[in-house]
Amino acid sequence: MKKVYMIFIALVLLLAGCNTAKQSQDVNPRPKQLSYWNAHPETVPMKSRGRVLPDKRGENNLPTNAAKPHIESIGFLEPVNPAQAVSDVNEAARNLTYIGFFSYRVQPNGDLIPLNDASPLAATKRNHAAPMLVITNFASGNFQPDIAHRIFTDPMASRRLIHNVIRVMKQKGYRALNVDFEHIREKDRQLYNGFLATLLPQVKKEGFLVSTALAPKSSDNQAGPWHGAHDYAFHGKIADFVILMTYEWGWTGGPPMAVSPIPQVRKVVNYAVSKIPREKIIMGAPLYGYDWILPYKKGGPPAKRVSPQEAETFAYMKSLKIQYNNRDQAPYFFYTDQRGKKHVVWFENTQSAQAKFNLIKEYRLRGIGYWLLGEDFPRNWSLLRDNFNIRKY
Repeated sequence: MKKVYMIFIALVLLLAGCNTAKQSQDVNPRPKQLSYWNAHPETVPMKSRGRVLPDKRGENNLPTNAAKPHIESIGFLEPVNPAQAVSDVNEAARNLTYIGFFSYRVQPNGDLIPLNDASPLAATKRNHAAPMLVITNFASGNFQPDIAHRIFTDPMASRRLIHNVIRVMKQKGYRALNVDFEHIREKDRQLYNGFLATLLPQVKKEGFLVSTALAPKSSDNQAGPWHGAHDYAFHGKIADFVILMTYEWGWTGGPPMAVSPIPQVRKVVNYAVSKIPREKIIMGAPLYGYDWILPYKKGGPPAKRVSPQEAETFAYMKSLKIQYNNRDQAPYFFYTDQRGKKHVVWFENTQSAQAKFNLIKEYRLRGIGYWLLGEDFPRNWSLLRDNFNIRKY
């Protein structure tokens, strides 16, 4: 019996040793994990629904120990009052690659209605920002499809406009061009593409950077005068870069909501990177909010535009509770005015600004474009510099 027991123990030990050896052969050393921020971007990221994402992703929780990306930044300026415009430039220009002068208005015959831009142009150059000429089909308080159609279909007017654009840029020292034609007839899409194919190469040949402004689309199926004529893929091919107008979901004539809600912005950027090289995409951001009277009624009093600093100071002085919508990544608060009317204010703060900066980092975009300089939001600029290195030309 003792002999049988010893044989049994020996077999158990033999089998255990074989199993241990098998496990040591099957378990491979854990491969070294590549850092998304240090590796070549094409070798590491995962794809999710067509998006290129970091391997460890959070909505607003990107790595903070990564080197600051270099981006381009644009601030649009309406120099209605030249002295005020100079002050606005002096305040923001150190944080900007370009200042976009909005706008030289295109006339049906190809002439341009100029801006009183001499003083703010000089201030822009002193502050080492590149002045950008913005041309629009704006007239009588709105964008005019008839003006755009005339330019697209009248060869003489088109040639005159191209000549005038190049002349103004050379005479005044503009460094870049932005074409912001809006509310174009949907059926004029190919005509608009043809106009850009004529205009942009000629301007670029003179040594200037060329760009276009794009309505915020989340698919190519979006139709109508706001979206239909803007061909993302073509603009991305013909222009040095594009500016996505990712704001005005909440607008003066619409219902109360965030001006630039992150879910909607993400949809636009997600579509844009499927059609345009990401290094050509400037994402738009607002420097303002709106104050709506409640209850909102369509056709009722328009919302009043407010600066972020004005909104935050008002809430502080009135001891109002500022709330934060985690879905839209935007702050808001309620108050009652002296007439007993209830209001809601949606605006921007550092938390909502950071959410937008995180999208730029996540998608590795060219940069950010601000509408509109002159709205008081000083903490945005320090936060921008904390997140990015701003390119200067």
